[in-house]
Amino acid sequence: MKKVFLIFLGLLVLLIVFSIFFALIQKRIPFGESNRVALVRIEGMIMDSKDTIAELKGYVKDPFIKAIVLRIDSPGGAVVPAQEIYEEIRKAAQEKNVIVSMGSVAASGGYYIASPATKIIANPGTLTGSIGVIMEVPNMSGLMDKLGIKTEVVKSGRHKDMASVFRGIGKEERMILQKVLDNVHEQFIRAVAEGRTLLYEDVKKIADGRVFTGEQALEVGLIDELGSLEDAFDIAAQLSGIEGEPVVVSKKERFSLLNLLKGPKELIENLPSVSLKYVFVP
Repeated sequence: MKKVFLIFLGLLVLLIVFSIFFALIQKRIPFGESNRVALVRIEGMIMDSKDTIAELKGYVKDPFIKAIVLRIDSPGGAVVPAQEIYEEIRKAAQEKNVIVSMGSVAASGGYYIASPATKIIANPGTLTGSIGVIMEVPNMSGLMDKLGIKTEVVKSGRHKDMASVFRGIGKEERMILQKVLDNVHEQFIRAVAEGRTLLYEDVKKIADGRVFTGEQALEVGLIDELGSLEDAFDIAAQLSGIEGEPVVVSKKERFSLLNLLKGPKELIENLPSVSLKYVFVP
């Protein structure tokens, strides 16, 4: 028991020492200055909107944050999270300049959420666009027949088992699903037209699911400029009246006792990165 107590006490002392060390580092950061630009990263499949929305709201309320840069590197994802993030970016752009910097890919839902930003910057080789909607339903009926397996379905509502993987999609069901996808596609087109201040018909002409490179997207009006993430910071600073190089503020995982228990590698990976250029805040 005494040994366990001493180990716990030692870990607690280490935690306090590291906390003091981090606090001393952060004192070198000009937190009171108003030359800060927030960096929000949206990477991978868009399946949830909660964290991104909370981050955007926090930066909009922060008086020291003068602009927001969204770094998008996503091939898309679920419809509803993309729509929720779109709406939050649209509202944020009414309060502060929101600049999108596209990485390797910002397509489908990745482009959806970018469209209401103040400006969209992409690299020449970025893959973007893909304004379309898709639903894929596996059909395992042939395999089930070979294995001699049958499913028994009890339902109320004729189409309750629509799009079941254990049978094909009937003609009437296909029509129903097609109408659903067409409606979502129309919502997508309207959102892009509104966000980019383009005519609905002009967006519809290129909204057939095709992808564009950054250079091609510039030609058809889907983006505003070609450039890198650093260029996006510069544009955000210029539009927001920041003189000189902005201090970039971003989120990073909090340091905790759990990091200590995971070992030296985890500890090193979670040390805060601090410089005059980038600041990570809790």
